[in-house]
Amino acid sequence: MDYKYGRLSLPAQAEDYRREPILQNAGNRSMSLLALVEGNRGQWWPWGNKKAKLYSFLFGLTVAFLITASYVLNGDKKGLLLTPSPYHFQVVSNTGHHPYNLTFDRDYAGVKEVVKSIVAKVEFSHRRVPDLKELLESEPHIFSVIPRKFLTSIKNPCWYEEHIGNATADAYGKNVYTLYSRRFQAIYKYLRNALMEHLYEHGGKRYRLRCLPYFYIMGQPKCGTTDLYDRLRRHPDVRFTTMKEPHWWTRRRFGIIRLSDAFQARYPMKDYLDLLDLAAFQIHDNLLGNRSKGRTKRDIIIGEASASTMWDNNAWVYFYHNGTEEEPPFLVLDFIHAVQPDAKFIVMLRDPVERLYSDYLYFGLANKSVEDFHERVSESLQLLETCLSESSLRSCVYNTSLNVAMPVRLQVGLYIVYLLDWLSVYSKEQILVLRLEDHAANCKKTMHKVFKFLSLGPLSEEKEAEITKSPASNTRRKADLNLGPMLPVTRDILQQFYWPFNQRLAKMLQDKAFLWTQS
Repeated sequence: MDYKYGRLSLPAQAEDYRREPILQNAGNRSMSLLALVEGNRGQWWPWGNKKAKLYSFLFGLTVAFLITASYVLNGDKKGLLLTPSPYHFQVVSNTGHHPYNLTFDRDYAGVKEVVKSIVAKVEFSHRRVPDLKELLESEPHIFSVIPRKFLTSIKNPCWYEEHIGNATADAYGKNVYTLYSRRFQAIYKYLRNALMEHLYEHGGKRYRLRCLPYFYIMGQPKCGTTDLYDRLRRHPDVRFTTMKEPHWWTRRRFGIIRLSDAFQARYPMKDYLDLLDLAAFQIHDNLLGNRSKGRTKRDIIIGEASASTMWDNNAWVYFYHNGTEEEPPFLVLDFIHAVQPDAKFIVMLRDPVERLYSDYLYFGLANKSVEDFHERVSESLQLLETCLSESSLRSCVYNTSLNVAMPVRLQVGLYIVYLLDWLSVYSKEQILVLRLEDHAANCKKTMHKVFKFLSLGPLSEEKEAEITKSPASNTRRKADLNLGPMLPVTRDILQQFYWPFNQRLAKMLQDKAFLWTQS
């Protein structure tokens, strides 16, 4: 079941969105319940079906041509570029023989000069924060589905939405996540069968409870987010989306599965909200006092743990680029903030040097070695230095073609760049920044910080022991254990590269531990 733009249709007015009343009386209960969105079976796209098919076909041909041309011209063995760079920097592809000859004593001086050049160009600039009207016009679908206010009687951001369909209608049959998620397929039948008994009837209509996450574990990759997720989901007051990492805000809503592939069908927001329905059913039961299944009332909150949320804005160049900007006019954080200004975020970080090596080991590359890692680091630094010779730091960090071209993801370890952008719309009190090193040393202390940050209730000693027992897990695959640590020269190069970014991070957080000098 799709939903039409009943709440906000183009041309949408920002002031209407801010002022529209939300409180309604539901039966004999005085509740701020019904933030309603009317149903419709139309497609998400703003044009007709025939035109959509034609445009999709033409777009597919264009993408196929660009991918083929990229492969032929670049000889790229690491993944095909969807588009050429809008910033016209030169991509140096590894076609076999690397310009550095791996006689590391001679190579070190050259790479060190590249790093020195990069560090000299590091400037932390302020971004322009878009206003609400710009966001409404850019992504009307988001604002047509999500109301401006949520139920005041529960902790998690939820609302009631009119349900259109009879008892035999399959509300989940067209969910695109079922194509890629075995986890969602496994609970699909349960959701379909349980939906009707979790509807709220009022005024001759039926409504279903919809929810957004109360908090996001938003980064970074290879920094212990999975361990934090595994522990936190054992808390009796915490639920998570059906899959750990939906990647809806950063990728799926644009139809991106992998950047090296062509675009797929865009995932509607309703498909993302479906992933929260298991928890929404429990919240609904608590809200309406349903104890028939023996559940005790709990103040449930829902989390989402896509490790791409903090940093991945690669889709902007395909959807928001007008041909002149060097920096994205909108970031993922702008849209989340527009609908959830009170959301909370947890960020787990680690020494960016170690994070990069762990990232390299994680991906299923053939012939991995410490020498290969060194080559990839050297090439990535050259690409970044070339970009910085023409563009600002923020432009290069968010340069999609550069991010795809670099053999290792240097940019993911530039934590301060992303955090400064998030702090342009959210307060420091809404973002909890943790270190994996601290979590590994004393996960009980870390989890207490998380519990306090999320305002979770007290736990029994047994439950707390269950959550905090065993060391933090972030181990290598068995196949990678024999590689050993990275080369000393590679480590030294990366430490020099990340140093100015770590300095600014430690200063902002007022914590020298984020310098990672003891790693």
